[in-house]
Amino acid sequence: MMTPSHQWKSSTAALLSLGLSTALVSPFLAQSTVLAQTRFSDTQGHWAQSCIQSLAQRNIINGYPNGEFRPNAPVTRAEYATMVVNAFPNATRDRNARSFTDVRSNFWAANAIRTASQTGFLTGYPSGEFRPSQQIPRTQVLVSLNNGLGNTPTGSINATLGNTYADASAIPSYARDAIAAATQTQLVVNYPDVRYLKPNNRATRAEVASFLCQALKTPQQASLISGNYIAGVPSQGLQVRTEIPVFYDVAQKVIVSPQETAPLTLKVAQDIKDNQGNIIIPKGSSIRGELQPQRDGTQFVAREVMIDGKNYSLDASSEIITRTISARDPNLLALARNAVLGAGAAAGLSSVIGDGNITAEKVLTGAAVGTAIETNRNRPWLSVARDSALGAAAAAGLSTVIGDRTITAEKVLAGAASGATIGGVIDPAVDEVVVIDPQTDLNLILEKPFNLS
Repeated sequence: MMTPSHQWKSSTAALLSLGLSTALVSPFLAQSTVLAQTRFSDTQGHWAQSCIQSLAQRNIINGYPNGEFRPNAPVTRAEYATMVVNAFPNATRDRNARSFTDVRSNFWAANAIRTASQTGFLTGYPSGEFRPSQQIPRTQVLVSLNNGLGNTPTGSINATLGNTYADASAIPSYARDAIAAATQTQLVVNYPDVRYLKPNNRATRAEVASFLCQALKTPQQASLISGNYIAGVPSQGLQVRTEIPVFYDVAQKVIVSPQETAPLTLKVAQDIKDNQGNIIIPKGSSIRGELQPQRDGTQFVAREVMIDGKNYSLDASSEIITRTISARDPNLLALARNAVLGAGAAAGLSSVIGDGNITAEKVLTGAAVGTAIETNRNRPWLSVARDSALGAAAAAGLSTVIGDRTITAEKVLAGAASGATIGGVIDPAVDEVVVIDPQTDLNLILEKPFNLS
């Protein structure tokens, strides 16, 4: 298997190159106001986030002045020329410089196009054109990278492609050798289903970034892309960085104190498959974990997943949620009515607002409490509390705030049937609370490989 550290000699292939997005001034040009940007507003939780961030830190790619990366935007040949020169600055220039009829000397990417053609990453068309603004299909992206790196396939081309891709018949004939080599060297990234190359689809900015990350990776380095999306990787269950979309079916929002640790059970939003298309975690599986304080916010940390009635250890976590709201915000009352409140948040809000009804229409202790309180909507909090199962920490905190000792742990949650007792810090003086949208904020990224064996 050849890597970027091996030879740069290109094999012959025509019509190939790639780029990133269509703009008169490329976001990949070196602009001092953009170069320092390594985190983008629209890539948080994205399947290629780590790869994009790494390339940005190395000044191989850049985003836009408004803080966006636009991962789903199309790619142009001129923009790719800039990227590939940035990515492989030491590539050998073993070809003569070529002039293209449609690339003026003052064109913003003229130097990059010339360099990329000299190093064998890019070629023009038989007509003498380069077509710098043309959007590039995924096939041409991969053939360009593979040939620039000088990789050649081994063994049966048809077997490599046919055993890897469900749509292998759609690969153009001129590209089959190069795609086979790119597959064998693990350059190919197919999201969300690794079995489909989608060779004639236009390449997106995120896809091109992922191909570059694979091309730049040495054998000793871990991939910045989940192995579930890298073609040619043997199935070993779910790989690190696999995305697990989740949802919460108890409430629209979750509100906790920034210092609070609270248990939470989420549901898997879709079948999670390995790179062979096998369902590893079925849709609707329950993931148990807890919200934990992290820096200026909170983060969901998964502990286990229940599949077919059996629990499996799961190491996954969400992004850190830093969205807070003042406990004195007049909109908080309406927000809390449709939210699950952690014990610390509930105690703190009742203290600040002085309204027992806001304290917890639902207390974050599991389905038993959520259901009990939901059926008692519009009843005074004290009445609901006396008739509901309360976590010990919640009961202690609320009794202190409200001054009614009869609340103190009339029923303490324990055991699998009712969920875990609330833990964490009860802070009646809390000034701000973290507001979580479970449908978007809690999607998980796998931190260790997972399989059912």
